[in-house]
Amino acid sequence: MAALLVQGISGIIGGMGLVGDPSGRSMQIPLHWLQGSPFDDYLIPGLVLLFVLGGVPLIVLYGLWHRYSWARLAALGVGGVLVVWIGVQILIIGYQAWPPLQFIYGTLGIVIAVLAWRSSSEAGSSPRSSGRVLS
Repeated sequence: MAALLVQGISGIIGGMGLVGDPSGRSMQIPLHWLQGSPFDDYLIPGLVLLFVLGGVPLIVLYGLWHRYSWARLAALGVGGVLVVWIGVQILIIGYQAWPPLQFIYGTLGIVIAVLAWRSSSEAGSSPRSSGRVLS
């Protein structure tokens, strides 16, 4: 659950930064990285970061905390979406070794997906049967 919390908070903070300054200057993200992408600035990526990779992980965390049946599958989805987000980012702007955010968040996406998958398989057919939920 900590991985979802980290992703949710960082997604909201990063998304707010990009929506607040779509040029990326305030976050020291060069605008030229977007050359060849469908975006002229970071507004749309910032909105996706804010809502999809910020808000959704926190909603899923709430669902896991309350052991809703949909939450494990949703956590697997969050991990998958994060890995796809980083993969597409690398395809568009290339791998940026410094700061190592692509590596960190790609790894975080894999961790979230693996924990969700393991948690689902350990729980068997009943989503509420396990006392362990992405811990």
